[in-house]
Amino acid sequence: MSRDPSQLTLDPWRDQVEVVAADALDRESLDRALEGCDSAYYLIHAMKGSPRSYAERGRAAAQNFSAAAERAGLRQIVYLGGLGSDDEDLSEHLDSRHEVGHILASGTTPVVELRAAVIIGSGSMSFEMVRHLTEVLPIMMRPKWVRTRCQPIAVRNVLEILVSILDYPTPVDEIYDIGGPDIFTYLEMMQVYAEVAGLRKRIVIPLPIFSQRLSPLLVGLATPLPVGVARPLIESLSIDVVATRPSPPGFDPAGLMPYREALERALSRIAHSEVETRWSDALTAPAGPLPGDPAWSGAAMKVDRRVVASSASVDDLFWAVTRIGGDVGYYSMNWAWIARGWFDRLIGGVGLRRGRRDPEELRPGEALDFFRVVAIDLHRRRLLLQAEMKVPGTAWLGWSVTPNGEGSRLIQTARFVPKGLTGRLYWWSLLPFHAPIFRRMANRIARTAERRSKTSV
Repeated sequence: MSRDPSQLTLDPWRDQVEVVAADALDRESLDRALEGCDSAYYLIHAMKGSPRSYAERGRAAAQNFSAAAERAGLRQIVYLGGLGSDDEDLSEHLDSRHEVGHILASGTTPVVELRAAVIIGSGSMSFEMVRHLTEVLPIMMRPKWVRTRCQPIAVRNVLEILVSILDYPTPVDEIYDIGGPDIFTYLEMMQVYAEVAGLRKRIVIPLPIFSQRLSPLLVGLATPLPVGVARPLIESLSIDVVATRPSPPGFDPAGLMPYREALERALSRIAHSEVETRWSDALTAPAGPLPGDPAWSGAAMKVDRRVVASSASVDDLFWAVTRIGGDVGYYSMNWAWIARGWFDRLIGGVGLRRGRRDPEELRPGEALDFFRVVAIDLHRRRLLLQAEMKVPGTAWLGWSVTPNGEGSRLIQTARFVPKGLTGRLYWWSLLPFHAPIFRRMANRIARTAERRSKTSV
């Protein structure tokens, strides 16, 4: 189930499953999605916005899903929630996670709620926070939360537990805590990460004033997580998240994967570009209409268009296009892109730290630095990115590759719809920089493709 199935078109498992378009906030769409189903995994997690707004969205989604499950006659719901004791004074984020579980369980459909702390693997925001803080900061001012205890669990074990529940002979109404064999403070988790990643031991300087208010700002600067997402995560770190309830049958923590091995597996997959999904791909969906949509009719769209002929084949030229961003960079004046990324982080944007999931493959809907892949068409060789950096307007960057005699032609288009006078001033003030950057970018993409064509002959 996805709000936008087009984002899944390039996933390697796409032809093995049925995908249904539905939104948990749209009741009718849920009825269509659950029709004919036996069980459902509830992996929906509202997090962006103020605590009140994401709690309200989480509450509404859970109520809708519980009612739809009852109408569909589902046998079982499996909900992946957050670890933490109901007896403790939970953060608003964890309290919302538990409330979702209570709402789902209040219906007639049996619910197994699995409560987990940090899941070690790509797709986990908590893991990415630990990873990037450790890699970026050799010296860290110690906030109070690094002394909080946590019981991490490997993503492989989480998947095994999720799948195993469908084999229960009868439906189950139960809450289980799931965690690995190790219990660490967050500081210990970071130090072990440094060892596994081959980094020097991190130096931590006690600074009690560096509290929950300042920590999200540091996390926002040092990691790919936006401040708005880092804040509820940091607030959740004020209490120990250690398993106190029973584990699912057959999954005692002592028999699960240790933290160090889970780290080694996660980093190996990242290093070999075997990551199939990332937290940032689900964080925000492409927002707003695309260039040329009727909603933009009459809008003052600013356009920079570059056309470059190349002796490279259309396949090689589009290959060069799809490698943009991440470690490859933007082919021209990368220092300027890096500076723009740092400025974006300072003003609360996403910056460049999100990188890209794979060095060559792109999929619709995934994050790429401070862009979002809006559309990629491998047959017509088109790529469209939408900017998610802080700008006074809406910006896109797109390419199309077409045959041109024995070679190919690259059309590169940057579009910007300014918002008010500020947006227009922004566009005109950066025009002296945009012109050489975009010109060189198009030319160097073409030259990179030509070098590849020569070496492949």
